[in-house]
Amino acid sequence: MHGTEDVSPWVARWSHLVPLGGTVLDVACGHGRHSKWFFEKNHAIVSVDRSSDAIESLAAWCAQKSLEQRTEALHAPHHKAPELLVADIENAPWPFEGRQFDCIVVTNYLWRALLPTIVQSLAPGGVLIYETFATGNETVGKPSRPDFLLQTGELLRACASLRVVAYEDGFLDAPDRFVQRIVAVRSSSAFVRFPL
Repeated sequence: MHGTEDVSPWVARWSHLVPLGGTVLDVACGHGRHSKWFFEKNHAIVSVDRSSDAIESLAAWCAQKSLEQRTEALHAPHHKAPELLVADIENAPWPFEGRQFDCIVVTNYLWRALLPTIVQSLAPGGVLIYETFATGNETVGKPSRPDFLLQTGELLRACASLRVVAYEDGFLDAPDRFVQRIVAVRSSSAFVRFPL
């Protein structure tokens, strides 16, 4: 099920760019593998998916994790209550109109009409971490429809107003897939720290 896999190595590798305690929007979060990752790192999370079952599962996990942390130690980190939303972001208005986020994470999801909105929803210094399937994936499996596969350079064009920190477009194995992924930052005076 979407969102139950391990954390994407791409997301884990670049998560240090998110400002300490910054708010992370997880778009089409599924069962929340990346929401959980950032929640455990004491970020405020905002998660959206059209599946009420997925959001309910994530809400139960967050509640359990918060309870465990409160009982482990008096000085346990305090988590801001997660904002978990069931919404059809393809056929209804963007539910976060006018809001900006310190990080937006999108994996294994593509709805081209939302790309400009996602970019505009980054706060100054905010980080976009995006990874999804690309052209070529039709030769190795699903998704195979062009509607769900990024074209060559498509994420670069969508992020033209941002500072690109990292970009990859090509084949990955285990499991075999073609992906395109980007990390891009909205300009600010903040220094960008790269992993060693």
